[in-house]
Amino acid sequence: MAFQDFDLISQRRQEEKKQKFKQRLILAFIVSVIIILLLAAAVCFAIYKTNQNNHHAVAAHNLPATPPPTKPKTTQSVVKSVCANTDYKKTCEESILKEVKNNASATPMDILRASLVATSEVIDNVTKQAKGIEFESPMKKAALNDCLVLLKDAKGEVNSSIASVKGADVGRMKTAKAELNNWMNAVISYQQTCLDGFPEGAEKEKMKKILESVKMLGSNALSVVSQVSAVQTKVETSASSQRRLLGFDWMNTNHYQRILKANGAKFTPNVTVAKDNTGNFTTINEALKAMPTKFKGRYVIYVKEGVYDETVVVAKDMENVTMYGDGSQKSIITGSKNFVDGVTTFETASFVAIGARFMAQSLGFRNTAGPEKHQAVALRVQSDRSIFVNCRIEGYKSTLYVQAHRQFYRSCYITGTVDFIFGDAAALFQNCMINLRKPLESQQNVVTAQGRSERQETTGIVLQNCKILADEKLEAEKSKFKSYLGRPWKEYSRTIVMESEIGDVIQPEGWKEWSGDSGLKTLFYAEYNNKGAGASTKNRVKWGGYKMLKRDDVLKFTVGPFLQAEDWLKAADVPVRFGMFS
Repeated sequence: MAFQDFDLISQRRQEEKKQKFKQRLILAFIVSVIIILLLAAAVCFAIYKTNQNNHHAVAAHNLPATPPPTKPKTTQSVVKSVCANTDYKKTCEESILKEVKNNASATPMDILRASLVATSEVIDNVTKQAKGIEFESPMKKAALNDCLVLLKDAKGEVNSSIASVKGADVGRMKTAKAELNNWMNAVISYQQTCLDGFPEGAEKEKMKKILESVKMLGSNALSVVSQVSAVQTKVETSASSQRRLLGFDWMNTNHYQRILKANGAKFTPNVTVAKDNTGNFTTINEALKAMPTKFKGRYVIYVKEGVYDETVVVAKDMENVTMYGDGSQKSIITGSKNFVDGVTTFETASFVAIGARFMAQSLGFRNTAGPEKHQAVALRVQSDRSIFVNCRIEGYKSTLYVQAHRQFYRSCYITGTVDFIFGDAAALFQNCMINLRKPLESQQNVVTAQGRSERQETTGIVLQNCKILADEKLEAEKSKFKSYLGRPWKEYSRTIVMESEIGDVIQPEGWKEWSGDSGLKTLFYAEYNNKGAGASTKNRVKWGGYKMLKRDDVLKFTVGPFLQAEDWLKAADVPVRFGMFS
């Protein structure tokens, strides 16, 4: 039995050894499989990375029209994504989907074009409604007529935007963004200017309701431009494609030099205006009327010494006009139209510049209506990339109407009382004398009233290296009147005063409210590195929208980035500081 037991034990041990050996084989097999899988995964990852690198290299070389990020699966999801940052999301989605509902694979550029087309269609509809309205009073009729003119201008701006993106791709959006912003800012400005022409009451509320859709779609379009441009930042664009951007010839510096430069600071006039009959014409309007249609290059008008009492309008089709005089206190354009006498603020201007790239030098612009006549504009500017050098702009209330587009003022003298620099342009004043005059006994002086009404707008008023002082008459009585740097005409009003001298004529709080707390949280007012007795910010307003900025913050409000002016101001050969003065 003993031997039999031993045999059984030995047999059992042998079987256990076989079982353990089998387990080891299975374990070895499993480990081998895992190792093989890991190696395969590593090889696949290496191949994937190689393919990805090759793909990016090819993409960078070929500059694809669409960006690398994964596209949304449906048109509706694309629209929702693009409309996500708008202030009127439902209107954005509905208006765009209406235009692209039959496009199952809409791209961001398709969405942008749809947004612009929807805005154009809304302007058509609003214009039709406005033409059907009848007002009895002359003032309201005039306001309605202004609206129709402004809506026509708005339609033109939107059409320019649509034409600019027709056939374009996302890869060309980087530089186009500034132009599209510029045009759509103007559309919003025109809508607001139209509304401002009506006195408070039922008629104004009716017009506000009609115009609401233009405001909403204009604001949405600005947001869509930003969204599409953000996509573009992931796409590199070659220098050659930037130069050919959307067919904008003005981006070519040589072209700009040809149309803006006129023998440096010395101009060779095409025509001369002289009151004493020593020129080609005796009035400025005659000289403008004689300008050839589609004139190539700069049309230069020399205005000899004299006071020209005429309402001058450089019309929309009069582009590239240069007008210069014998000095801002010698060659003067004047008028006296005003609000009290029944003229809309829009129509009170003695001089109106609308045609793009208007340039004025050594001229005076006046409105002599006086402070008791309320709004009386000396100069209204709607001209894009307009330039004013060594000019004098004189009035009382609402002297200078910076209505729309990009404007640059250098070494100008601007004077007035209430809101005397106002409007919704992107306007920058450099090295200017800004003098406050003595107002009516019941009035307070306000330098600026910026009219940015929508958060998406890129507009604002910038005063850089200027002097903000009282004139001689006010200086003697400045203790009787309160004066301020600005007040919020609209909800998102934006004004920056930097590197300027501020006299003690300005109140310690610096800024004034418009109506209660309206706009105080949403406005953008800032001061940076100013000097003078009125420059201390210690006792400034405590509004939510009042900013204390650092140098890096204010750089975006200098000439280059704020006006996109590197090309057109350099080519114009005018004095300009593109960065900070200190």
